[in-house]
Formats: sequence, C-alpha cells, structure tokens
Amino acid sequence: MAVYSIKDLEKLSGIKAHTIRIWEKRYDLLTPHRTKTNIRYYLDDDLKCILNVAMLNRHGIRISRIAEMKPEERKDAVMKLSVEQDNHEIQADALTLALIEMDERKFDAIIRKKTREIGFKKTMLEVIFPFLSKLDLLWLTGSVSPVQESFITGLVKQKIYVELDQIPLPSNKSVKFLLYLPDGESHELSMLFLHFLLRSACFQVINIGPNIRLIDLKKACQIHHPDYILTMINEGIPQKSTRDYIEELSLHCRQCQLLITGRQVTQHQVKSKKNYTVFQSLDDIIHFSESLDLIRH
Repeated sequence: MAVYSIKDLEKLSGIKAHTIRIWEKRYDLLTPHRTKTNIRYYLDDDLKCILNVAMLNRHGIRISRIAEMKPEERKDAVMKLSVEQDNHEIQADALTLALIEMDERKFDAIIRKKTREIGFKKTMLEVIFPFLSKLDLLWLTGSVSPVQESFITGLVKQKIYVELDQIPLPSNKSVKFLLYLPDGESHELSMLFLHFLLRSACFQVINIGPNIRLIDLKKACQIHHPDYILTMINEGIPQKSTRDYIEELSLHCRQCQLLITGRQVTQHQVKSKKNYTVFQSLDDIIHFSESLDLIRH
C-alpha cells in the first residue's frame, strides 16, 4: 500500500496543495490520515479520489457539484469524459486511474477510441508515451507497484502486437533492420513501437528481443546480414562502461550501420562515429526512419 504526502497528490493531480486543503475543509472530499507527529498523509483511495475530482473540475464541473456526487457517480462521469473528450490531459489522468485500479476495460476504451480517431502511431506518440512519462513520476513517489507497471505495460505490448500482425510482410529486397536490447535491458516498449514504425514503412525488421549478449547478436548478424542494427541502452551494461560496450559492438558489427539511443548514451554524451549514429531521443530515430522512407520513394 502506497503512502502519499500532500505534495505527491499535487504532483500527480495537478491540483495545488493549498487548493486540496481548502477542498478538504470546505467540501470534506478527503480525510487525511495523521502520523504520531501529526503529519498528514494519504492512501491509494485518496489518490483515486483526487484524480477523479481533478479531471471533472478541469472539465468545467463546479467543485460544489462534484462534492455532492457519490464516488461511483464520479467514477462513471470520469469514464464518460475520458472516452468522449479529446483532451490529452484528461486522457492521461484516466490512464493513470486505469493503472492504479488495474482496470483493463478503462484502458482499452480510451486507446481504442483514440486509435479510431487519429491512428495507432499518433495514439502512441500523443497519448501513451506522455502517460508513460507520468509513470516515471509515479515510480519516484512509490505510487506504482511492480505488478501495476507490469499490468499496464503488458496491455500496451498487446496493442502493439495486434497492430504489427496486421502489417503484411515486406519484400526481401527492402532495407533490413535488426533490433535488440543488450544484456541487462528488459524494458522493450519503445523498441516494440519502433518495430511497428519500421514495419509500417515497409522495411524488413528482425527483432531478437531483450537481454541479448554480443556473441548472440553476432550470430544473428551472420544469419540475417542487416543493413542497420538498432539498440537502446537505458539501464547500463553489466561490468562495462557504455562507451566501451559501444566500441566493442562496432567492432563486432563492422558490415552494417549501428543506430544507438537511450538514457545512458545521452548521459555519457556519446558521439556518433564512422559506423554508428547516436540519437538523443525517440523522436530523432523516428525522423531518421522517415527520411529513409522518403529517399527510398
């Protein structure tokens, strides 16, 4: 069970701590718990309550009206808003609630509607990835357990796999990408999304997954002879610096161009060299792949 300070509620809901205190006193929306030293704290149900209240209030419903609503009424109103409205902030809040409550139905309703309206690519970029950035904040405050994170990332993976399965296999003559994550790297959502983007552009994609050793990568290259190898280094390489790993990788894979990104690459200010290109963000890789697609056509 997570414990939150009033500042945590402020960060997660976007409602100022001062306003939350006023709502507590005037409308009895929350009843903070107290430590032995009289410091207020809040629990999961309090976070769910303030997220629901914040969403409804941001959409123009007066706080006095929200206070009169029963919890189930608020929940139903939030569900209706999150599906009907195009406001990304509202949808991010609704996805946060889906995460905390582990509510697949709520998550699915939001993502299905957005995908119908703007397509899967834009839904990932404009709704899901901003939400995943918010997930980092939830981790920092201890608001999300490993099982909740696993639940929501599993749902996102399902969506990507479904979209991938609908794309016809490309010609054997098209440019070939080999995607992998190094040994110790297991968070593969961004890589799966890049897999989808590259396949959508009719490139060949061989995705050999996470936790790949260099010796196994070399074998895969000998079989597939890719034009590009794409990888991400976010967590760091066991018993090796990021720079040393990239240099070793470039020696193992001299016959193709390496495309490298990730937090460790950015933090260590790794620069591009002859046979590898460093990208500072996911957007940079997307622009690179789009430029390849334009050249091909």
